Amino acid sequence: MDVVRGDVLDRLERFYDAVPRDGARTEEFDSLVLFVRDGAGWPFYARPRLDATEPPTLAEVTAVRARQRELGLPEAFEWVHEHQPDLLAVARSAGLSVLEAPLMLLEAERLPDPATLSDVPVRVLDPADPSFAADIALRRAVAAVGFAHGGTARGEAGPAERDAALARLDVDALEEEAARVADGRRISVLAATPQDGTLASGMAMRVGEVAEIAGVATLPSARRRGLGTAVTATLARELRAAGTDLIFLSAGSEDIARVYLRVGFRRIGTACIAEPAAVI
Repeated sequence: MDVVRGDVLDRLERFYDAVPRDGARTEEFDSLVLFVRDGAGWPFYARPRLDATEPPTLAEVTAVRARQRELGLPEAFEWVHEHQPDLLAVARSAGLSVLEAPLMLLEAERLPDPATLSDVPVRVLDPADPSFAADIALRRAVAAVGFAHGGTARGEAGPAERDAALARLDVDALEEEAARVADGRRISVLAATPQDGTLASGMAMRVGEVAEIAGVATLPSARRRGLGTAVTATLARELRAAGTDLIFLSAGSEDIARVYLRVGFRRIGTACIAEPAAVI
């Protein structure tokens, strides 16, 4: 691993460790730490301890999974392969299925103008806007529909499914996102037309001068119109303007990674996400 990439990955490790601590308590299992969310909202995961000196073992993974089941949490683990290369084999030996997601860093000096990437305008959510609370809900509803229909192919799900998803949103999660946008720890954006409303959305989480772009999603009926790249470019521009010097993301697949290449992201590693293998 070269020195420059090693420094970047070290900064990402500190970011990964800091983000869940804002809304979770921790339980340590030797080289692993389990983040347990306080209250409602999207559950967190376990990952290697920031100061661990030994790689996680099968016994530790098994102990964490037992605790997650006890707490009613998903049996989920996340880590960067380049920092913990031994954990991949351990997780698989524990019966976990591992998604190896391209880990990508923004390297472009000049970002493309979002208006040149799509015919749908993208706007940054403003806490002072009277529609702010409704916009936060729309961001999450689009994400729910988009990720329920993974990939980049066009599909049938569209505004009707988005509107139905609004009724199923977690109120506490909406309030949490609104608070984090208001205090600058998060940026959220929407891409919308007057005819169909919100078609794509995304967000970014910030810790100091490091930020992760996440939750970029497009309604299947609106795909192949450049919305993902326009949303990503808008977020990256906002982060750069705010002084963020390290911007990264994890792509769900190689096909999705190609979307981010057009904005100026380049692969630097692999983000691993492990969960129990599906029972057939």
